[in-house]
Amino acid sequence: MNKHLDLGVEVAAALAAGRPVVALESTIISHGMPYPQNVETALRVEAAVREAGAVPATIAILGGRLKAGLDEGQIRTLGIRGRDVVKASRRDLPRLVASYGTEAPVDGATTVAATMIVAALAGIKVFATGGIGGVHRGAEKSLDISADLEELAMTEVAVVCAGAKSILDLPKTLEYLETKGVPVIGYGTDEFPAFYTPRSGLRLEERSDDPAELARRLKAKWELGLRGGVVVANPVPESEAMDPAAIDTAIARALAEAEAAGVKGKEVTPFLLAKVKELTGGESLESNIALVLNNARLAARIAAAYAKL
Repeated sequence: MNKHLDLGVEVAAALAAGRPVVALESTIISHGMPYPQNVETALRVEAAVREAGAVPATIAILGGRLKAGLDEGQIRTLGIRGRDVVKASRRDLPRLVASYGTEAPVDGATTVAATMIVAALAGIKVFATGGIGGVHRGAEKSLDISADLEELAMTEVAVVCAGAKSILDLPKTLEYLETKGVPVIGYGTDEFPAFYTPRSGLRLEERSDDPAELARRLKAKWELGLRGGVVVANPVPESEAMDPAAIDTAIARALAEAEAAGVKGKEVTPFLLAKVKELTGGESLESNIALVLNNARLAARIAAAYAKL
């Protein structure tokens, strides 16, 4: 095991025994939702993974140490501190890990990219999140493209998500993933989900309706020596989806406010999600919570099937 990584007791035991484990990110706790909903949601997601037959491994950097498997107290601390915790992607990991043993060790909440890296170090193959990052709208001028996409091209972890966050440019995001050779598999759908809504109008080339069949595809990909991950696109349940017109209007206003305020870089996504929540009267947060729980259940079923192969 990597010398910078600590496994939680439950996670270590599960991995040693070949039992299914599902990685979970921590940026959704510190930057994605307000307190106390962030902590409540994180604990509900862990419970959903357990109920579906796997062990949850929430991932973060605490005191300069990579952690796979947080306890409730650690999750609560991340939730209370919120944006005071560093939002950590691939480029941030060396700086945070190097702080271990110094007078000021640093905590970090992992993005999709960083969570994939730590999950791979731990030997965890399946990861559940809300939505992946992607190509931002206006990227032809700003060149703002999430590191999540590059990580998916390099790191052998399957990411179960409700598509890419709908604040992004979804057609360009799919094109980028295709260029990088990342399979995007719709679970029970022929369309790429649009995060808050099940449909984007963007047709997918791959579909699967069976977690066991999905697990076989993952195993085949990696046995062939094909680098990189897989996106399992799992639509938000219809009962929890938002009205497409309402969410599109809220996103357009949020984007305009972000541009007017000069919000850039890693602060764009948290700003937009918070603004969309405000503009929808909290409805987007409820939809976000529902889709994360839905993804956690599916990820656990895929991980359980993969562990049997």
